[in-house]
Amino acid sequence: MKATETKSFLSELTIRSLGVIESAEVEFGEGFTVITGETGAGKTMVLTALNLILGAKSDSDFVRTGDERLVVSGKFKLGIELKTKIEEAGGFIDDGEVIINRSVTSQGKSKISLGGAVTTTTQVAEIAQELIEIHAQASSARLSKPIVQRELLDAFGDYPNEIANYGAKFAEHISINKRIAELEKQLSVRELEIGKLETLVKDYEKLLPKSGELARLEDEINKLGSVEELNTGIVAGLGAISGEDNSAISALVTAKKLLESVRGKDSELDELVDHFAELVYGITEANSSLERYLARLEADPVRFDQLQNRKSELLTFIKKYGEGGERVEAFEILISQSLEATSKLLDLRGGDSRLAELKNESETIFKALQIAGVKLTSVRNEAAKKLSAAITLELGLLAMPSAKLLVEIESSEIDDRSKYSISGLDEVLFLFTSHKDGKLLPLSKAASGGELSRVMLAIEVVLAGNSPVGTYIFDEVDAGVGGKAAIEVGKRLALLAKNSQVIVVTHLAQVASWADNHLVVTKSESGSITQSNVLEVSGDERRREIARLLSGQDESKSAQEHAGELLELVAVARAEMIG
Repeated sequence: MKATETKSFLSELTIRSLGVIESAEVEFGEGFTVITGETGAGKTMVLTALNLILGAKSDSDFVRTGDERLVVSGKFKLGIELKTKIEEAGGFIDDGEVIINRSVTSQGKSKISLGGAVTTTTQVAEIAQELIEIHAQASSARLSKPIVQRELLDAFGDYPNEIANYGAKFAEHISINKRIAELEKQLSVRELEIGKLETLVKDYEKLLPKSGELARLEDEINKLGSVEELNTGIVAGLGAISGEDNSAISALVTAKKLLESVRGKDSELDELVDHFAELVYGITEANSSLERYLARLEADPVRFDQLQNRKSELLTFIKKYGEGGERVEAFEILISQSLEATSKLLDLRGGDSRLAELKNESETIFKALQIAGVKLTSVRNEAAKKLSAAITLELGLLAMPSAKLLVEIESSEIDDRSKYSISGLDEVLFLFTSHKDGKLLPLSKAASGGELSRVMLAIEVVLAGNSPVGTYIFDEVDAGVGGKAAIEVGKRLALLAKNSQVIVVTHLAQVASWADNHLVVTKSESGSITQSNVLEVSGDERRREIARLLSGQDESKSAQEHAGELLELVAVARAEMIG
């Protein structure tokens, strides 16, 4: 099964002047893709290109020797949710696809664009979290962070209602405590604050300003202050349009009649005559509208003075209480503050009794928060047991038969208010050992780089159905394995590819043989210049590359026979797995 419509995937990668790659355009299919090649051919440059596209730190050393800049771009087919995020960021989406482009000069200057819009690496990196997950020995270190481990557990457990309920209760808890703190602070200077608020409310109730009133006043004042000028301009304009002698409208009406007299002779001309008649009608209507406006236009000194006085009162109100430089914005904020002042006065005038009411309300909310926190901890503990078992089982299938991963949850006391956070009361820890009866230690201390990559693969296979990530890229996931164990690694990667796009850099034939698509990075040398190319292989070419991975001899007949047997064996196993 290929990547679903709700997930994104990488469809094309273009590389110019990056390391040993002078120029390469690589198309990626859905499912499982492997990248192989001789040591030094530039396989890692493909990962470097992807990291640059996804917002990683740039380096002028990446630029190919002798060139001024490198340019890398990736085209991604987008899932529904990411389309919205990218459009909100100003990116242009064409036929459900977006292009991310990155350039780096030999002086180290970097530029990145998202869907044609110049943006920042930070913004691209945020979006990339749901676009691609890259796992190499360095990037897999992210898995060691407790916050990431908690997110993985919650994704596996799939208990959005408990998380949402706790989040809502926590927000109420924060809100009521903030209100209590503000009231306690205000009560300390109660009389002064009451005096300020009473003055504001009194002036507001006397003036009763309305939202948008200042802008409307200024518009009407401008109109009444320019009556003469408006009158002169409109009269002159109407004279030119519809004056008694040789008016524009008379001429247009005459022309309309003359043109209509030849109607019916030619369909093309009829269309032109109709269009002209519509324009004449529009001008006539506009002329009538101007005449009606002119008829209503008259000086009103009394109204003008009233408006000026009202504006003066509003500006005085703004000057006395408003904040900020832009007066219309300050006016609107001031109206909102005036309305809030009434409820603040109630709090202050209520004094200690009001504070007691809020504290009682806070206790009620905290009890509800405790219940929600305990429930969230409970479902996390249930999910932790299942996730521990599922990952440990996967590790056994990934050539780590003695490995064990335990998802441990450390929960704070429910009565300690300071221990509550937006994510709950729980600290999630992944404990790991690669040896039978070995001591379980935090993942960051117990797992080597290669082991960490395989732990990540095990987790991704277990979480694949619930994860929003559309593309997984693995480098060195097969470090330290071979033979039958490597076949199992390839099998698990193929299993992950049933739900997502998987791209793997490998040197093992047993892994490469499981792929739906096979890319080979080749290099050619001319003097001191080395150039790499990325080619897709299939059929005999793929069998030769598998043979090279097996024995280092792609032309060896026995190696090619072995490669053919391996591909046939995997094809049968793959058919059984897919069912």
